[in-house]
Parts: sequence; C-alpha cells; structure tokens
Amino acid sequence: MTRGHVGRIALLTLAITGAGCASRKEETAPPADARQQEEAAVAKTLECSLSGPAQVKAGEPVELVFKLTNPTKEPLYVLKWHTPLEGIRNDIFTVTRADSAAELSYGGPMMKRGPPDASSYATIAPGESVEGTVDAALAYGLQEPGTYRITFRGPLMDVTSDQAKVPALAGEYEYHDVALKCPEVVVTVT
Repeated sequence: MTRGHVGRIALLTLAITGAGCASRKEETAPPADARQQEEAAVAKTLECSLSGPAQVKAGEPVELVFKLTNPTKEPLYVLKWHTPLEGIRNDIFTVTRADSAAELSYGGPMMKRGPPDASSYATIAPGESVEGTVDAALAYGLQEPGTYRITFRGPLMDVTSDQAKVPALAGEYEYHDVALKCPEVVVTVT
C-alpha cells in the first residue's frame, strides 16, 4: 500500500467514526433554572425548627432539638448526614457570641464516609416530623458565660420523594445542597 492509500483509509475511518458519533443522541441534564426551581420547591416543602434552653449554667449541656416536618401529601426521604438527625459528626452549626461576630471554633469529630445506605436517610411521612437532639456545648465550647446565637449551618445534602432513589448512588443526589431556613436559638450561659 502506498502512503496515499493509507492516508485516504485513515481519513475515511475518521469520517465514518465522526458521523457515527454525531448521529448518537446525547442525554442532557435539565436546565439549571429548572433544577433550581425544583430544589427551591423541595426546600419550601420541609419545615424546620431549632429549639433549645434560653439559659444554662456554665458546664451544663446545651441541648438543641432539630425538627423537620413534612407538610406534603407524600413521604419525603432526607439524608441525615450533616444534620442533628445523626448527632454532631461535623461542623453543623454556626455559633457566635452576641457581643462578637466571630464564630466559635468547632471542636467535634469530622466524619468521612463512603456512599450512603438506606439507613442514612430519615423517612418523613406526610404530616409527620422527625427530630434529633444534640448537646452543642460538647462540640462548640459553650462554657464561658455570655449570650450565644446558634443557627443550623445546612444545607440538606439530599431530599427526595422517590423511594427508588434511596440511597443515592455515588453522590447522585436527587436535590443537591437544599437550603433550609431554621430559626436561630439564643442561649445565655451564666
């Protein structure tokens, strides 16, 4: 074979391969705006509350109750990671002293994990709630007298109404990082 034949064969092979690839239909993700609207709808669906004592003595626990309520007509499945539903296993609160804008340092565990399993999700039936209670003093050093503001840092990592998507595979969460508004808790340590 001459160089000319080899060149023509290579060019023809490339053209055929390119045409085959061009005719293949590509799956596309939904537009970012549509995805954001869906995420916002899910975030509005869940109701969040955070409550705790108004006053504690230095050295006492600062027990916070985190509650998610499902006001919809279908069950919701919420990944518990990075929420008080699993305890304090990461930096899940923003804690500041009332007289300072600086955040208190987090001194608790930092969990690393593989993909979630079904037990990593909380199922919230229609009209029902789930809650978790944690002692924020253990991880945030709330022993000094003063007034502290505590807010849930969020977001929720995964929320779905489709049980077939529980657990999410390899981080393919239904709704990534769903923002959630929880009221802050103000605690005075005496």
